[in-house]
Amino acid sequence: MKSSRIFAVLLALTALLVVSAYLFWGGADANIVLQLRLPRLVLTIFTGMVLAGIGSVYQLMLANPLAEPYILGISSGSAFGSILMGVLGFTLLMPLGGFIGAIATLFLVWRLAQRGGSFDHSRLLIAGVIAGMFFAAGISLIMYLFQKDTMIILGTLMGNLGHIFTRSEWVFFLVLAGLSLLLMAWLFFRSTALDIMSGGDVYAGSVGIDVVRTRKEIFLISSLLIGITVSYAGIIGFVGLIIPHIVRFFIPSGQKRVYLWSLAAGGIFLLFCDLIAKNIAAIELPVGVITAAVGCPFFIWLMLKK
Repeated sequence: MKSSRIFAVLLALTALLVVSAYLFWGGADANIVLQLRLPRLVLTIFTGMVLAGIGSVYQLMLANPLAEPYILGISSGSAFGSILMGVLGFTLLMPLGGFIGAIATLFLVWRLAQRGGSFDHSRLLIAGVIAGMFFAAGISLIMYLFQKDTMIILGTLMGNLGHIFTRSEWVFFLVLAGLSLLLMAWLFFRSTALDIMSGGDVYAGSVGIDVVRTRKEIFLISSLLIGITVSYAGIIGFVGLIIPHIVRFFIPSGQKRVYLWSLAAGGIFLLFCDLIAKNIAAIELPVGVITAAVGCPFFIWLMLKK
């Protein structure tokens, strides 16, 4: 209990400092804050929440500390669908393309993860790597064929939170963000089932949980969320890997608490990374570079430890 209070205080203070710096760093008039920085802040926090929340769900459901959307290849599939819509001129439909790509990846990974009619957690990660490589090749082909759209493609591949919203795009994004909050709430209410499923499929089935159906529903909902975030923010790796582990260090048990704190910490962490990406160099860096710089050493440490 004491550690959770310390974590809450640290997160609140960090949030206050980071949000203030994000909005007012270097000084800015009201128009810049309202039209540029505030929408970017909302997008950044939203993206961090989705990635960290889904990471906490995947790690518990798959009983694997390395599981997250980027590692499972779902982000790559979503990026492929989103990029394809963008280069074809259907910019407003990029979230739909991202969702279709995520679902296609999910179907491929799910099929490859089957062994003898049962679900194999180990094969899932290998299948995710295969799917990620396949869609990465597809994105490379699109980049070669549509060289004039290189900035759209690179922005998606490296993470780009500097999306400039028109009025109609902003309204559309807010609608999608509202839908996403409902989907994240649904994942929250599946926390008890996930805690039970972590004890094994046989045990979960014995207490009345339809394990296969629950797992499919969670993958479907998470794929929709990933499709929305990737279409606006691109591929941002390691947020879903790092944050749930940090949260579990302070909040040792109970998926409901871990999930909620992961949402909060994920939003603040990505906001902090984006603040660094905007100000560390003379030109703005892709935020994916910063999260990778933090995440790769963490990934190596986690792999060696577990």
